[in-house]
Amino acid sequence: MSDPHRLRRLAAGSSLLVTPVLYIAGVIVDPALRQGGGDTTGVYGRFPEQVSVSATLLHWSWVLLVPGIIGMVHLVRRRHVLLGHILGGVALLGVVNFSALMLGDFVYSTLERAMPPAAGAKLADEALADPGATFGFQIPGFVGLVALLLLGLVLAADRQVPWWAPVAMLAGVFTAPIFPVGTVVGGLLFLAGSGVMGLRMLRMSQQEWNGVILQPVAAADGKHASTR
Repeated sequence: MSDPHRLRRLAAGSSLLVTPVLYIAGVIVDPALRQGGGDTTGVYGRFPEQVSVSATLLHWSWVLLVPGIIGMVHLVRRRHVLLGHILGGVALLGVVNFSALMLGDFVYSTLERAMPPAAGAKLADEALADPGATFGFQIPGFVGLVALLLLGLVLAADRQVPWWAPVAMLAGVFTAPIFPVGTVVGGLLFLAGSGVMGLRMLRMSQQEWNGVILQPVAAADGKHASTR
C-alpha cells in the first residue's frame, strides 16, 4: 500500500461495491420501510434498536460513496472534463447532505418514545419541514443524485463504463425503499450499476488508472523495438 495511486484506485472501486450492500441492508432493517406502506406513526418509537442500526447503515452507505465519486471524476479525462468535475463536486455535496438526513430517523425514534407517538411524529415532521432542512439538506441531496447520474453518463460517453450502469444505480436508489418487490429489484439494479463501475476500477491496470498511454519507442535502427 505504499503506492498512493493504487490505494486511491482500490478505495474508489471498493466503495462502489460496498455502498449498495450497506444501502440495501439499511433499507431492510428500517422498520417503517419494511412495513411496506400504510400508517407508520409510532413504528420508529417501538423499534429504536432497528432504527439505530438502519440509520447507521444508510449513513455509511452515503459516506462510503465519496471515494467512488472521486474515482469516477478521476476517470473523466478525454471529453467533458470540466463538466465531469463540476458534476462530481455537486454529487459529493449531495451524498454528504443525504448522510446528514439520516439523523432524522433518530429524532423520530426519540420523540415517538418521549411523547405520545402521534404527537412525537408530528413534532419531528415539523422540524424536518423547516425551510433550512428542505433547502439546505433535502433539495441539495436530490440535486446531487441527479449530478451523480449525469457524471456516470459522462463516463459512459468517455467509454469508461456502460451507459446503463449509472441509470441502474440511480433507479436502484429510488426503488429499493419500496418494500419488498422494489427492495429486491432496486437492490439488484443498484448493485449491478455501482458494481460494474467498481469492478472496472479494480480491474484497471495502474497505467490505465494513471492515464498513461503506452507508445512505441523507436530503436536506433529505426525499428519499433520496445514500448513504454
